[in-house]
Amino acid sequence: MRIAFLADIHANLEALEAVRRDAAGRAIDRTIFLGDIVGYGADPGACVDIVRDACAAGAGGLLGNHDEAVDASRFKLNGNAEAAIQWTRAVLSADQKAFLAGLPLSITDESRLYVHASAAKSASFPYVHGLHEARDSLMATDAKLAVVGHVHAPALYHMTVTGKVMGFVPIIDTPIPLSTQRRWLAVMGAVGQPRDGNPAAAYGIYDTATNEMTFARVPYDIERAAAKIRAAGLPDNLWQRLSTGR
Repeated sequence: MRIAFLADIHANLEALEAVRRDAAGRAIDRTIFLGDIVGYGADPGACVDIVRDACAAGAGGLLGNHDEAVDASRFKLNGNAEAAIQWTRAVLSADQKAFLAGLPLSITDESRLYVHASAAKSASFPYVHGLHEARDSLMATDAKLAVVGHVHAPALYHMTVTGKVMGFVPIIDTPIPLSTQRRWLAVMGAVGQPRDGNPAAAYGIYDTATNEMTFARVPYDIERAAAKIRAAGLPDNLWQRLSTGR
């Protein structure tokens, strides 16, 4: 089975559609949406509908902190994020909001665990920025592979049988064997708002037969996505950062 992991769509319809087209050419058997379907971008309703339809057809969907904030955030958002969430609340339908509210915090799939942010205190949405946070996440689960998003930058960590944690930034479109002698934490980049200096949409593919993870990047129509954000009257930073991937 080949599983596609899409994290942090952030209401960027152009990026989402580009990733789905790319995935369609890679013989994907199942898709997991790792949370933050909304926030920042100008097409929250369309993106929610796509994810909802996919989930109805067998995909998996998770709750992200921006998805949760549509109902009532338990955490303080920065000014731009809060402005986007307030606008999103006003444009989503009751059914779309109900779908977001019903998403789970985690999915267990055989020996794999999927969460939005971290296996450690997943309801608090902590970030995995480095080895310390990766260790916390790996220690919080016995899953052979945990897959998360939230950081908007791809990374891959592993823990040895002696408890040593190491990590690296994966090379794009290069299948990476995940040794069965280690436990792994894969951090997906963002579909809709990358922050690793590469503006192309990011997602990942895991092959259960070969036990390999591939991190993919897909160009999309950034100018169109940015124009929609401007037209919606959302903060300038939200469209300006799309072209830089920062």
